Amino acid sequence: MSNKLLFRIHSWSALAVCLPLLVICLTGSVLVFKHEIDSLLMHDRVRVEPLPQRQSLDTLRDVVNETYPRHEVVGWTLFEDPARADLVYVIAHGSSDWSYLLLDQYRAAILAPVVSTTHYLTDWLLELHYTLLLHDAGLLLSGLIAVILCLLGITGLWLHRSFWKNLFTLRTKARRVLYYSDLHKLVGAYASPVLLVLGFTGAYWNLTHFAHEVEEHAGGEEHYKMQARLYNDGLSLQALHDRSEQALPDFDATYISLPWEPGQGIRFFGDINSSNPLLSQYASSVHFDAQSGDMKDVYDIREQGVSAKTMDSFRRLHFGDFAGLPSRIIWCLFGLAPAVLAFTGVSLWLKRRPQRRRAAAKAKARVESPAQTPGAVRRV
Repeated sequence: MSNKLLFRIHSWSALAVCLPLLVICLTGSVLVFKHEIDSLLMHDRVRVEPLPQRQSLDTLRDVVNETYPRHEVVGWTLFEDPARADLVYVIAHGSSDWSYLLLDQYRAAILAPVVSTTHYLTDWLLELHYTLLLHDAGLLLSGLIAVILCLLGITGLWLHRSFWKNLFTLRTKARRVLYYSDLHKLVGAYASPVLLVLGFTGAYWNLTHFAHEVEEHAGGEEHYKMQARLYNDGLSLQALHDRSEQALPDFDATYISLPWEPGQGIRFFGDINSSNPLLSQYASSVHFDAQSGDMKDVYDIREQGVSAKTMDSFRRLHFGDFAGLPSRIIWCLFGLAPAVLAFTGVSLWLKRRPQRRRAAAKAKARVESPAQTPGAVRRV
């Protein structure tokens, strides 16, 4: 494939997705620090003062059930940071929509009432980032935009594959078009590895989620509407939690999944002691029967193959939290790179457009003008 064709693909793909890609990347950079923003905006709802011992999960569940008798708990995040409030997902009876509340796990007090998953600012930004506020169609659209982001990164690196020779070149005193060209190449060269990671992982999540939605509801079936509790009331969540940590050495439960559709079980997802920094905090799990409480399955990520570990690493790679604050800052900054690339790219395209038009006009004039053969005799 010629460089000219690659350049056209690169340019027109960038122009086609410029605005939605900017929205996705800018919101992603902000969301790297989602909890920090929440802490500034509503500190008393998302932060708690830790005590030596948190309340039993059963006590906390009873508080939620008594406060919201027309809702069912379907998910529960147990953050690794002891000063973060528990986040409890619920579904109202007669609905299939997920909502959530915030709970002080030490004092068994509800800190924030049930709200939709897009109620607070950062939650709305997350939905905008994930679906562009277009629901399932947005899943597909955002996934395709992520694919194009990968295409832009690959074609850009190939077009400027000799960038390493002048990696630090930035002619600040040159004409604006040269300065923008250098800046575009420089930012693209540095940001492309991170943007490729973000694009690939984002595309994988969105497109597989969309495919799952299509497959599950291909016949026009609607999402199950919650009618009543789908697990045995007599089961102790705390006992199941303790059993899960006994079943897996070095297992620390971080999320509890309770049935939101008939036939589902109770799963405890969690972090596990490993030398691999890319394994997520939900990498391993223990599965219990929702009625009997019998243990059905233990999934230890350490015993899985390369493909399972690779797919699990997508979470750390996408959010950039695999090396703590330094990697999050880098991910945040490189997430802003498309804004610079869009500005410089569009500026260069607009600047060079008249030149391309003049060149095309000259070429057309040469084609349409009468052929002049050597030695032709001019007739008078």
